[in-house]
Amino acid sequence: MKIKKGAIIGIGIIIIIVIAAAAVSFGQRNSGRTDLAKRIFSLGSDNPGTSIEELKASIAAYEKRIDEHVKDAAKTSAYWKILAVRLQDRGLHGEALAALEHAIYYSPEDPALHYYTGVSAGIIAKSIHLFPGNENSDRNLYFRLSEDSYLRAIELDGRYLRPRYGLAVLYVFELDRPEDAIPQMERYLEISRNDVDAMFILARAHFMLNNYKAAVDLYDRIITLTRDEQKRIEAQNNRQLIMGRIYG
Repeated sequence: MKIKKGAIIGIGIIIIIVIAAAAVSFGQRNSGRTDLAKRIFSLGSDNPGTSIEELKASIAAYEKRIDEHVKDAAKTSAYWKILAVRLQDRGLHGEALAALEHAIYYSPEDPALHYYTGVSAGIIAKSIHLFPGNENSDRNLYFRLSEDSYLRAIELDGRYLRPRYGLAVLYVFELDRPEDAIPQMERYLEISRNDVDAMFILARAHFMLNNYKAAVDLYDRIITLTRDEQKRIEAQNNRQLIMGRIYG
């Protein structure tokens, strides 16, 4: 079967068009990749290069710069944390809160930072006196900050005892919420079984809720465990007070 000359020419033209289109497409892909690389590196470099070797060199340079930035951020967080603790030691809790805010910006998942925030916020709240004409809003704001900070510290580290203790003190002595203090102190004593100070807080919470038997049992434990004579006397006095309530 003979193939006409015109048909051969037509097929040849089609092949040429396909090859040309493929070449254009390949060139566009390469150009697109090069443009993308240039756009990425133009964020911090005017000339990242276009060859693989040049791009690898640019990546290595930026990785080093990123590592240095991460190290600087970690150091900055540590400095703010140290400053906050020093300020707390001197009773400057307003300044400490400002330092802690900076530290948390850099290390938001450090439970100690949230614990320290709870401490300072609670102290500031108690220092806001309700003189005639003053509103209660600022005081409540700091108490809420204290509670939220303790809860966040516990969320980050469930075995971190300090925020549980601070939160229970806040609930019992400041917010009149003894029912919320009980699970915190029970969990605390599961981890630190012989902490008599925690037992005093838990006993006080039970007493406030008229759970007299639970309170008496805790004071009995304190009397048995403590080597501090003053704490033993306090526990005995509290136990006697409750027994008077029970039996009149």
